[in-house]
Amino acid sequence: MRVLLVEDDEMIGQSLKDALAAQGWSVDWVKDGLLAQSALSDGDYACMLLDLGLPRRDGVEVLRKARGSGDTTPVLVLTARDGIDDRVSGLDLGADDYLAKPYELRELLARMRAVIRRRDGSAHSVIGNAHVQLDITTREVVVQGERSQLSAREFALLHALLERPGAILSREQLENRIYGWGEEVTSNAVDVLIHGMRRKLGADTIRNVRGLGWRVAAAPAQGGAP
Repeated sequence: MRVLLVEDDEMIGQSLKDALAAQGWSVDWVKDGLLAQSALSDGDYACMLLDLGLPRRDGVEVLRKARGSGDTTPVLVLTARDGIDDRVSGLDLGADDYLAKPYELRELLARMRAVIRRRDGSAHSVIGNAHVQLDITTREVVVQGERSQLSAREFALLHALLERPGAILSREQLENRIYGWGEEVTSNAVDVLIHGMRRKLGADTIRNVRGLGWRVAAAPAQGGAP
């Protein structure tokens, strides 16, 4: 999935971008508060990782403006400001979670999954409908009881569709969820990806709505996690 990383420290930012990319995330990295606001308004992110001590515009102001404009992107604050007043202030402004530096990558990934699950309205790591379920923790898809592993881009595409079963997502919306800045995207990239997933998961798993985009069925999942 696509994440916005807001970090002005070159070493920390590059290290975190590389680590997240190795885990299958598409990472857009900006280094100041004004660029963060611009990216957030133009992008469609699974979550934002936000440092507070930023040039040009402080991370607290970025968060305040984002929530004031109605942006609901999950925000995980990553900062050296670990005092209780800073944590309370950030959470009260609308941050979804707070992690003090230094942190372990495993904990960061777990907290990212948690804030995304809450955004999806689920306390569990599994989202989906009666036909197909997606396990966010293991990145596996379950179709009629059969588990399959997904590539990073397959996972991002199916997650986008299963966030709102029944909703139609256009080619542009899916590209925005799958690919980060600077990634070359061919005109038929989404078509090729969906074709491969239909072969793997069944032709009815993802349905085309001619001239509009793609969707998955809206039927609710039965009985929770498989």
